[in-house]
Amino acid sequence: MSTTTAPARTTTPAGRLGSLARAELTLLTRNKGVLVTALVVPLILPFSVQASVKGDVLDKAGLSMGQMLLPAAIGFSLLFAVYSALVNIYVVRREELVFKRLRTGELRDLEILAGAALPSVLIGIAQSVVVGAVATPLLGLAAPKAVHLAVLGVLLGLVLCVAIAAVTAALSRTAEGAQVMALPFVFVSMIGSGMVMPFEIFPDKLANVLELLPLSPVMTLVRGGWTGTLSAGDTLSALVVAVAWIVVAVFAVRRWFRWEPRR
Repeated sequence: MSTTTAPARTTTPAGRLGSLARAELTLLTRNKGVLVTALVVPLILPFSVQASVKGDVLDKAGLSMGQMLLPAAIGFSLLFAVYSALVNIYVVRREELVFKRLRTGELRDLEILAGAALPSVLIGIAQSVVVGAVATPLLGLAAPKAVHLAVLGVLLGLVLCVAIAAVTAALSRTAEGAQVMALPFVFVSMIGSGMVMPFEIFPDKLANVLELLPLSPVMTLVRGGWTGTLSAGDTLSALVVAVAWIVVAVFAVRRWFRWEPRR
């Protein structure tokens, strides 16, 4: 008599990541508050920018209204569809012991964070693509003159927002507190990273400081993708600042992110 042994079931990182992302997407669709914040708010806020930015401000910055609004809409998508949504998701999953249970299985820490972030990241990408495709003709803009810069800016923004969301979640004790903890980054980015007001209207010394904020290089690259006026030096500077923030944020996540409820 011979016996056969069934082959052990193996999983791949991609398979584990996909399964976790599908489960996270199901949970995301059930959270109406987070879903509205992710899908609706980024599409409404650009209208407030249009109402607040005056013609003389745009003239001083050398920008048209479309060149101001379109990058701002993409920036709002990164802030609300990705960053704000993920802060809430990370804290809730931690407090509900979801992360603790996942770590007892095959999933690695990076896979857990990436799988939880994937639905929000895909929403951010979809919104950026739709905004770029629809708003360009509506706002009277020509096709991007350096589309690679716009794509690079969005990709760096996605990585930054995911990493900084994890850092913010590490500092938050509860889901309610997480929304409060997220506000400083949201407001500072909206006001100081070129979404609501271009850097050119600020005094030079202040503008140089604002350009060092986490999302400032992202906005610089996205706007430069449409205007085509970004110099090689400014492009390199934006890349260095963005990568530096990513390195700092990843280090902070590895050092301080908590996988169990804070007590």
